[in-house]
Amino acid sequence: MTAAGSVAAGDKPERAGDFGPAPTRVIHMQTAFNPGLPGSGEGVRTFTRTVKHMSGGSLAIKIVEPGRVSPTADMLDAVINGDLEAAFTWSGYAASKAPVFGVFATVPFGPGPEDMTSWMLEGDGSRIHREAYEKLGVVGIPCGIQGAKGGGWFRGELNTVADFKGQRLRFGRYAGDVVQKLGATVVPLPPGEFFYQLQQGKVDGGEMSTPAIDAALGFDKLGLPYYMPGWQQPSAVLDFLMRKDKWESLAPALRTQIETACRANIAWMLSRSPHLQGVAMEKLKASGVVIKQWSPELLAVFRAKSEIVLKEQADKDPDFAAALANQRAFIGQSLDWRKMSRLP
Repeated sequence: MTAAGSVAAGDKPERAGDFGPAPTRVIHMQTAFNPGLPGSGEGVRTFTRTVKHMSGGSLAIKIVEPGRVSPTADMLDAVINGDLEAAFTWSGYAASKAPVFGVFATVPFGPGPEDMTSWMLEGDGSRIHREAYEKLGVVGIPCGIQGAKGGGWFRGELNTVADFKGQRLRFGRYAGDVVQKLGATVVPLPPGEFFYQLQQGKVDGGEMSTPAIDAALGFDKLGLPYYMPGWQQPSAVLDFLMRKDKWESLAPALRTQIETACRANIAWMLSRSPHLQGVAMEKLKASGVVIKQWSPELLAVFRAKSEIVLKEQADKDPDFAAALANQRAFIGQSLDWRKMSRLP
């Protein structure tokens, strides 16, 4: 997983006197993403630089590498318990505390990054997101929107529903429930173990991340086909987290600067991602990766089973149901515009 560790070396170093005196406030923030990775990892570094510039150097956010203080999946607990001052993470990790966070993280056939951003910043998304974190005593600020994942890497061809039977696959929540309904077995694996388990044939395939991250981690060296599109996660919200009392101890101006830097980070990730993923796809093809598209038959089945899985979750959790309905209603209002405004 350190394959892309040198990416960060291209950053232009800042001179000691660029921002005047030393910062009066330093926040230690553990990240869920290797800062050397493209996309979400770059987003961590871009966010901290923006905060430093906006504050004139009076506020600095020091990046703590993944896993240093707390396991990535447990960072929210660490923030709540006071073991971590702040975290930069994926909304989906909070779903173990409250299923509603899944609406921001991994809705199969859900909104793409543009629509997710519109719902978050123009619709009720940010309010629902904020209120869900407040119930946990945490301030959660949307601080990035990640684009679609790849559809996954597989040791064999998957063209029909029958091809999934008996397959051992790595998928996250909801998508994992979908492929189980097709006869596959879901194998829970941390991201750092998936490459090696797949290489050794201990699993038959599954999802990793975006094409740029998959390429940076060397998945092209496995000699396996790469399926598109990533129906299981068309977009995902990244969060900046602080416990509420620690957040409120910051001066109002510093809080505003962090919130504004997060909005700037969302805009930066939206502008960065399409080109980044396009270049990554070119590199994958050049290295011999066969890019395959899911068959129309399978996509239709994925969609139908996803609706069943999401309804099952909505029936169990009213907050999840309300958030999902709100998201769909908001995005539905612009459906005709998207269809009519885009050239065929």
